[in-house]
Amino acid sequence: MVQAPRARVARRPVHGVLLLDKPLGWSSNDALQKVKWLLRAEKAGHTGTLDPLASGVLPLCFGAATKFSQLQLDADKEYEATALLGTKTSTGDAEGEVIAVRPVQVVPADIERVVPMFTGPISQTPPMHSALKKDGKALYEYARAGIEVEREARSVVIHSLNVALALVNVEQLAIKMVVKCSKGTYIRTLGEDIGEALACGAHLTSLRRIATGNFSVSQCVTLQALESMTESQRLAWLLPVDALLEHHTVVTLDGENTGRFLSGMRRRGNWPDEECVAVYGTQPHALLGTAHTRAGELIPGRLLSPLEIAQSQSQQAWNQEPA
Repeated sequence: MVQAPRARVARRPVHGVLLLDKPLGWSSNDALQKVKWLLRAEKAGHTGTLDPLASGVLPLCFGAATKFSQLQLDADKEYEATALLGTKTSTGDAEGEVIAVRPVQVVPADIERVVPMFTGPISQTPPMHSALKKDGKALYEYARAGIEVEREARSVVIHSLNVALALVNVEQLAIKMVVKCSKGTYIRTLGEDIGEALACGAHLTSLRRIATGNFSVSQCVTLQALESMTESQRLAWLLPVDALLEHHTVVTLDGENTGRFLSGMRRRGNWPDEECVAVYGTQPHALLGTAHTRAGELIPGRLLSPLEIAQSQSQQAWNQEPA
């Protein structure tokens, strides 16, 4: 039986940031491609991967917003996680094979003793089951082939760590953690290391990202909700491109300087030195791009094209029209 060819989706320019509450079992890229299809967007990218076994905040960037996605890669993160004590697995989470089982004799005083050891600047060795690359190949690919490669420890910062004991059942104890941390922190590794400090081992059984940078899970929409919406309702969930630039210093240029700045020319003005600047034009008031200021010069960084600016303005005006 010959199947009829699938109708091609007519793509269109879409600009902005959608905060997705990524479901369990989905890779970040699968979730991105699904939302891109739902929005019929031409260009999209995510802001760093979230494991399939993790749920929570995943900012998705569309169109002009992809130019600033690195800012979310570098942002601090916050997670809720649960680690089962007494059992170690090959992957550090519930997907792996059990490789060790040890008795658990942990009391709240033990938690109070170990938490300071994992707060502030700490060193972590990236797990073999991670997307970190070695010689152009992801570590998990080596792990699946039964090969362990040497990994350099890396420095990360745990800004705050709240840990509490939780009874899973009559025989099993777990720890529940809320972690605020710098980019590059492996929560699986943190759970394993805390388990070792408690002399019983541990593996992660749940992981949820509840914040990244200024974005929290309370601002997110689910895939299921998006699927049930009309096209206009989906577009209404898009935050403007400059939602990624919340902590940037704002500089506004007049019409003449706008054109020159967009062509990559430096502008002179009475500006203090700033590393992170969001630059706007006046007519209309629109984001032009990012820059930094030094010695009274505004030095262009990532710039939007005139077409992207016009499309973003048109999209925002359309979103603000009454239903």
